[in-house]
Amino acid sequence: MPDQTVDDDPLEELHGLAITAGTEVVDELIQRRPNPSHSTYLGKGKVEELRTLVQEHDADVVIFDNDLSPAQVRNLEKEVKAKVLDRTELILDIFAAGARTHESRLAIELAQLEYSLPRLKRMWTHLSRQSMGVGMRGPGEKQLEVDRRLAQKRIRDLRAELSKVERRREVQVASRKEAPTVSLVGYTNAGKSTLMNRLTEADVEAADKLFATLDTRTRRWAIPGWGTVLLSDTVGFIRDLPHSLVASFKSTLEETRQAELLLHVADASHPNVFQQISSVYAVLEDLGIEEKRTLLLLNKIDMIDSPVQLNRVLDRYPNAIPVSARQGKGMDALTEAVGQVLGREFLDLKVTVDPADGKLLAYLASKGEVKARDFEPDKVQIHVRMPAGAMGPVHRWALEITPVQRFESGGLTAKEDDRDITDESIGGPANHDLPSMGNESFDTEIPRSSGEVA
Repeated sequence: MPDQTVDDDPLEELHGLAITAGTEVVDELIQRRPNPSHSTYLGKGKVEELRTLVQEHDADVVIFDNDLSPAQVRNLEKEVKAKVLDRTELILDIFAAGARTHESRLAIELAQLEYSLPRLKRMWTHLSRQSMGVGMRGPGEKQLEVDRRLAQKRIRDLRAELSKVERRREVQVASRKEAPTVSLVGYTNAGKSTLMNRLTEADVEAADKLFATLDTRTRRWAIPGWGTVLLSDTVGFIRDLPHSLVASFKSTLEETRQAELLLHVADASHPNVFQQISSVYAVLEDLGIEEKRTLLLLNKIDMIDSPVQLNRVLDRYPNAIPVSARQGKGMDALTEAVGQVLGREFLDLKVTVDPADGKLLAYLASKGEVKARDFEPDKVQIHVRMPAGAMGPVHRWALEITPVQRFESGGLTAKEDDRDITDESIGGPANHDLPSMGNESFDTEIPRSSGEVA
């Protein structure tokens, strides 16, 4: 579009996607024009130039960094005599190749079928079609209708199965009481898996490629002076992530939806770091979790040549934490910040309850982690760790409340004893007084460029 800015290498991300998909990129082609052609997306001259490139390199595939209509794909394939993929189809192909669990395979199959359904027509153009009036359809149209019905039935079955998986995952994650959950989110290849390995010694795959992680992985992370949390690594996001893919992977991202805190990992060394941060928040908004408390981590500071580049990002995100997951820089500041944020919410208490007050006893068991019970003839003393936001009914019904350990923003303060915090706790509602750090959106757009020849 005329008002878009041009990056130094507008096809850098598409190049990375193509490499991840297993292709060898042999050439690139870019066109800027006010409006795309309805029939071929590119102008006539660029289509001719593209056909020449395909012939020169004997290329098999042409990949566009745009979403194309079925008619545009069909017309381009006729012109250039090679298979044409758009951005969405390429991303779906990468996800299909990388899916490992049953859940992720269901999600990607659903997204692929929803993408392919309006494009089934071009798959049967080799079959005859007659147009002699009602009741005189040729076998091509009959086969197309059968194929469409089969695809629609499979889509319904997949949605039903994924809905069951999603409900099971919601129950599983919501019932997890042993520790609060912290979730890593961020642009693909920002270093989330490397950071998880650094913090938890998880030894998960951390390849220097796009979408190296597709399935959620959760590990225990011991925070010194605070306790243990569950740290989850999720699929990376990308600009223009297909909406069907976001919807299909909702169950996989349930850890993120239920997390008490998000760690947004951004590649501070990337020239388009602002756009990438904005893209992540756009996906979080699509998932309905943009209001989660968030700490922004500026990763890969070891790859920044000049302090000016880092300061440029910190000027816009003054609360961000610079780190290097690969070299371990900034880990102390990160763990301290996470402890402070989570510590504002959880209380370690001894609650004295009337033995006949079964309602309060049940409430404490459901909202907190009961660590000990001391029964006496006229009272029950419960040692419980629970979120501060759930204390309203406790204040109304309890006979007495005595702090054991209180987590303040400055860290742990012992009130009665110095016993260590166990790795068992419970998640709770967000502290709405705490602002989301760096949660902004920007008007800057990434230029829409044409494609690569592979």
